Amino acid sequence: MYEVVVKGPEVDVLEKIKKARSKDEDVVRVVEEMKKAGVRELRGDEWKLEEDLVLKEGKVYVPKDEELRAEVIWLHHDVPTAGHGGR
Repeated sequence: MYEVVVKGPEVDVLEKIKKARSKDEDVVRVVEEMKKAGVRELRGDEWKLEEDLVLKEGKVYVPKDEELRAEVIWLHHDVPTAGHGGR
């Protein structure tokens, strides 16, 4: 296991993702199955729970919240390191 350090606006987005998970029926079902089974991993490594985040195939699952998904895209699309530079 490795530790990921997150800072800046991404910290707020991660908190929003954690809170929004209750609005997504698929995620709620998966998390409940995991809790009932007492596991942190479900269906091989497809779904995992780590630090209150739901991971699907090793990536943070963003619940079905259009505003939140747009914010995540905005944070990672229009930054200089993404190479877009607004063009």
